[in-house]
Amino acid sequence: MEQEDLIIRDPKIMLGKPIYKGTRLTVELILRKLADGLSPEEISTLYPNITEEHLKATYNYCAEIISNELLIRTS
Repeated sequence: MEQEDLIIRDPKIMLGKPIYKGTRLTVELILRKLADGLSPEEISTLYPNITEEHLKATYNYCAEIISNELLIRTS
């Protein structure tokens, strides 16, 4: 499944934040849970709709955002 099939943005849902399609769970929430130390298995237990495929899409989504950031030039 493609990332676009799993993560969407809709201004009518969660103020347009990226969410997992078919849920109201934001990508931000899952990233914060991972940053807090929860394992992928714990995430799947807490949020049964979030699979390993969703987590891979999350990592790819974040990598794309970072790769499109503007770089700061230094002298």
